[in-house]
Amino acid sequence: MTDLSLQAIDGAALSAYARPATTPSRRGLIVVQEVFGVTAHIRSLVDDYAARGFHAIAPRFFDRLEAGTEFDCNERGMVRGRDLVTRLGMDAPLRDVRAAADHLFAQGCTAVGVVGYCWGGAVAFLAATRLGLPAASYYGRLVNQFLHERPQAALLFHYGERDDVIPAAAIDAVAARYPGVPLHRYPAGHAFNRLGDPHGDPACAALALERTLAFFDEHLGP
Repeated sequence: MTDLSLQAIDGAALSAYARPATTPSRRGLIVVQEVFGVTAHIRSLVDDYAARGFHAIAPRFFDRLEAGTEFDCNERGMVRGRDLVTRLGMDAPLRDVRAAADHLFAQGCTAVGVVGYCWGGAVAFLAATRLGLPAASYYGRLVNQFLHERPQAALLFHYGERDDVIPAAAIDAVAARYPGVPLHRYPAGHAFNRLGDPHGDPACAALALERTLAFFDEHLGP
């Protein structure tokens, strides 16, 4: 299975890229896109998590506005993607995360988590505060807009120390607001997990993945 259809509680229909776990598993993982959409990078993450024992799914949130939309990871794509995420807001994507979680539970998963990148890092954070799903947030630029919210499930943060999008003071504010939540900083810039382009840092991405997998082992079960 690679593509499937989801329906959110408000009736919105969207597609998702999905892969079943390659080994017997009852763990589900929702992979939340950057502002560029469910790109080849995001699809490769779904494939990799499936190979690591998760039933993985990446909802195409932009389907609510423009079906099948994805952008190149460049300045033009950033501008277009940010326009769409501004129009979406955060409530609609969370309804779509809930639809993806319901799908995974219906497929036999007994525990579901969320991992998100950049814009998806903020969506993942809100999945923990509003939906009660364990979540790993990678360099979530918008997290600081929601620091008044309380986690209802386990959280994990990853940030680059040389991020030109998220100031160090913003990362410090997250750490101060949630002192009991693991927050890891890496000698890298923004989007260090996006391997295959200049932003990617293989060593930092590998260490963050190791920590993310350990986090989900703890909170979703092995």
